[in-house]
Amino acid sequence: MSRSIDYGNLMHKAMRSLIQEVLERVAQDGLPGAHHFFVTFDTMHPDVEIADWLSDRYPGEMTVVIQHWFENLDVTDEGFTITLNFGDNPETLYIPYVAIKTFVDPSVEFGLRFETQDDEDEADEPPEAPMKEMAEPDPEPPEDRQEAEVVSLDQFRK
Repeated sequence: MSRSIDYGNLMHKAMRSLIQEVLERVAQDGLPGAHHFFVTFDTMHPDVEIADWLSDRYPGEMTVVIQHWFENLDVTDEGFTITLNFGDNPETLYIPYVAIKTFVDPSVEFGLRFETQDDEDEADEPPEAPMKEMAEPDPEPPEDRQEAEVVSLDQFRK
């Protein structure tokens, strides 16, 4: 038995559970209001299922937008399947929660960031606003809009 509580992994589990619950609601009721999601995931994760041309084009990571057009959102305890449109070419993707690097809903300035063991070296450095690019989907955002707040708890892991 471990002699310490692994808060980092417990928090990741809770955050993935939150993503699952949000996606379950969207699968059942659709996206409410202006809500939409940017999901960045590891395309090389062994359980990710995407078309070969997508993994060739995005070796390492990819960000998808769940907003105007999506179909067949199927949410499970391990991940979700969704059909998205890539230049008038519908593709079905399977994304396990453990492959997700960031989950952002810029409409309410909400964001989660999952750091891996490789990212721990960077934990001592201040974040470089990783959500800024993803958090501004509209070409004319309101002037009083602030960046999404990113929650990162891995810096407290040992």
